[in-house]
This record gives sequence, structure tokens and C-alpha cells, in this order.
Amino acid sequence: MRKPPVLPDLNRDAKLKAFDRLLTIMDELRENCPWDKKQTLESLRSLTIEETYELSDAILDGDGDEIKKELGDLMLHNVFYARIASEKKAFDMADVLNSICEKLIARHPHVYGDAIAETEEVVKANWEKLKLRHGNKSVLEGVPTSLPALVKAMRIQDKAKGIGFDWEHKEQVWEKVEEEIREFRDECEAKSAGETNREKIMNEFGDLLFSLVNYARFIDIDPEEALERTNKKFIKRFQYLESESAREGKKLGEMSLKEMDTYWERAKRL
Repeated sequence: MRKPPVLPDLNRDAKLKAFDRLLTIMDELRENCPWDKKQTLESLRSLTIEETYELSDAILDGDGDEIKKELGDLMLHNVFYARIASEKKAFDMADVLNSICEKLIARHPHVYGDAIAETEEVVKANWEKLKLRHGNKSVLEGVPTSLPALVKAMRIQDKAKGIGFDWEHKEQVWEKVEEEIREFRDECEAKSAGETNREKIMNEFGDLLFSLVNYARFIDIDPEEALERTNKKFIKRFQYLESESAREGKKLGEMSLKEMDTYWERAKRL
């Protein structure tokens, strides 16, 4: 077995001390704070999801201080879950950390064993095969059912790719996108001609989105991040429209589309 080189971490003692401090504070809060004493695994769940989205926002904004803060919040949640579980005699933080260490070692035989993987794609393919070998019945088993649909589509396609089920060239994917656009348009035109099949239109729209996610993957774009950037851009421009029109004594509900578009174009230039 090859042993990977370990680079010296000159700040390791400070990191361990800080982590021990967090564990101590968590113990103190659990014993002495009415709110912390009341929390359960279930009550923390929605808060953890919220913190994850806040971290995502900070990353998209490129705000280093906010990223650090949100990572701290998530670290607290991890420690909190482990503390509650230890009270139930289920597991503790040492079990959590050792579990992920063992998993990482087992899933990286090219680092901790004799397997060879020179590229990211080979690593990911090996990862999926190892999971099947270790008990997973489906390659798609690891995709959480509660993921947002856009993220889920990306993960499904990634996992299918890991075992070789994928297009060979991005041009093939673009042809599929164009095919789905035609099929979606045909269903929409059929509706405008008098037929009403909302389910067919929805299905074709879903197929179109799925194929666009596939193409985004081929050109190395995260569709969730791309859409969120557009959301933020729209919000910023729309809020400019609101504030500037109000400053000039106009009311949105009383403005024509042409008037609002003037502010919109001004916002784009800014």
C-alpha cells in the first residue's frame, strides 16, 4: 500500500484547540441553555437547510467573511447533531469523524491502495463502482429525494456518467436540446390550436430542462449556480426600477411597460 505524503500543518495545534473549544461550548450550552436543551435532531433539520442555503449565497457573492461565518454555523450544527446522538447512545463526534475517514480511505484506493486513477473522471467512475460493490442496489441511490429538481437532475446525470451511461460529444447533447425544443413548441402550438393537454406540455418542458442541464454539464457549467446568478441579476435590476421610479414620483402599477423598460435598460447599463 502506498502511503500518501503528508504535508506539515503548522497550524494543526490551533485547529485542534479550536475544535475542542467548540465541543466544550456545545456541551455547556446543552446543559445550561433552555433553547439548546430543547433541540432535537428533527427540530434542527430545517435550520440546517437554511444555513446551507446561506452558505451557498455567500459563496455566490464571493464574500469570504460571510463564507467563514456560515461554515461556522454549519460546523456548530454538525457538533450539535453528534451531541444529541451521544445522549441517545447512538454515536458521538468521534464516531462521525472516524466514519468519514474510513469512507474516504475506502473510496480512494488510488491514494491509499494500489489502484490507478490519473484523471477526475476515472476517480468518479471508480467511486460509483465501489458503492455498488459495497451494497448500493442502484447507482442513483445516493441522490437525495428532497434535492431541488435542478440540482437533482445534475446529480442523476453525473452518477449515470460514472458507469459509462452518457453521450460521447457535446454536439450530440445539443441535438437533443434542439429536438426537445421542437417537441415542446409543438405541444404549445397544439394547445393554442384548441387542444388542451397541460400534462404533455409539462412533460416536454421537463425534458427540455433535463437536456439543457445535460448540455450545461458537458460545458462545465453548474445550472443551479447559473440560474441563481440570473435570479440575483433580475432582483438587482428590478429593485433599481422600483427605487428610481419612486424617486421620480412614479408608481409601478400606474406605469406603462414602455416606461418601466426605460428604467430596466438603465439598470442594465449600470
